[in-house]
Amino acid sequence: MSAVETAHFPRQVGIDAYGNGGFRFAEMSHKGSLLCLPNGMSGWPIDSTAQLTLESLEPVLAQADKLDVLLIGLGGDIVAIDPAIRQAFRDRSVIIEATQTGGAVRTYNVLLAEERAVAAALIAVENAR
Repeated sequence: MSAVETAHFPRQVGIDAYGNGGFRFAEMSHKGSLLCLPNGMSGWPIDSTAQLTLESLEPVLAQADKLDVLLIGLGGDIVAIDPAIRQAFRDRSVIIEATQTGGAVRTYNVLLAEERAVAAALIAVENAR
C-alpha cells in the first residue's frame, strides 16, 4: 500500500482549501485525491475519472447506511457517472451529485456545517476555481 492509500484523519471535517494536487483540512495538507467519510478523511488512490469505479468507491459503499448524499468531485471536468455506480448507491438510498471538484468541495462544506449525512469523493486538481 502507498502512503496515499493509508493516509487517514480520524474524523470528518471541512476542507479549508484545494488545488496544487491536493487539499488542506484540520491544519494539515494532503497531496492527492480524498475520501471524506463519516469515519474520517482518507487518501484515495484515484487521479482521473477513468478510475472512478464501483471498486474505487467501495469505502463509501461500506458506509452507505450512514449517508444521504455522496458528492463526487470529478476534477476539472464533468463526465457521466457509470449507471452501475448510480444504481448501487440508489439501492442504498444515497443520492449522488457529481460536479467539478471545486463545486463538490463547496457543497460538502455547506452540508457538513448543516450536520447532514454527507460524504465526498474528491479527485485532486492542480488549479482551484
